[in-house]
Amino acid sequence: NPMCYDIRYMTKKQIEYAKRYGKDDDEIAKLEKQLADLEPIKPVFHTNGFQHYKIPVITDRDPNLIQFFQWGLIPFWTKDLKSGMTFSNKTLNARGETIFEKASYKHAAKKRRCIIIVDGFFEHHHFSGKTYPFHIQLKDESPMSLAGLWEKWVDKETGEVFQTVTIVTTVGNSMMAKIHNNPKATGPRMPFILDRESEHLWLKESSDEQELELIKNMIQPLDESLLQAYSVAPVRGKAASGNTKKAIEKLEYGELMLLGF
Repeated sequence: NPMCYDIRYMTKKQIEYAKRYGKDDDEIAKLEKQLADLEPIKPVFHTNGFQHYKIPVITDRDPNLIQFFQWGLIPFWTKDLKSGMTFSNKTLNARGETIFEKASYKHAAKKRRCIIIVDGFFEHHHFSGKTYPFHIQLKDESPMSLAGLWEKWVDKETGEVFQTVTIVTTVGNSMMAKIHNNPKATGPRMPFILDRESEHLWLKESSDEQELELIKNMIQPLDESLLQAYSVAPVRGKAASGNTKKAIEKLEYGELMLLGF
């Protein structure tokens, strides 16, 4: 049961993204200008994948460009838009263990890997019949690189081009195991978070079996010492804080504090 369905992105100053993903002064300047030209980029403090927002990605074809692809992958071989929209609800996440075998992902897993830029993601803890949302981010609060796969699909009827993306997940680390305890899930999961050293390798198109093996072995949970998590107000349902700063403000629950949260 993959799980990263709620994320936060573009909530920081554009220069932070330019500095994080530009490798030298020229690239940083290019990225900052590109982001400024995209104005207004509205900050997204919370969205659920089923809303199919366009989310920020970097691909190997344009590593100095932040693009916005629709969340929920539509495989290139999809027949029509109706099938594509049905698919996209099932392809918000892709299990890292099976991306090279599953028909929906195997072509993208070899040739179209990408980085999805988020500032944090949300997961729910189940306790005594209720669910409690947690916001998870890097300890230094810098932008986070999630591993993704992307596809380009063209609607033959209208000619409209859809660029879509899915988040690759892996087994949860011990912090995520404590939070992600959904009784319906087959064990804790988390997004596959790339560290800076592995970003280039993930983006690079695989040309042989040896490189593919390297990629397969990379898909591991990030060390929990690099992450922090805290409980927040509801992000789903009638009481949800919506796409506002309130979605990422810490809210403590007495019953969870007794459990050591």
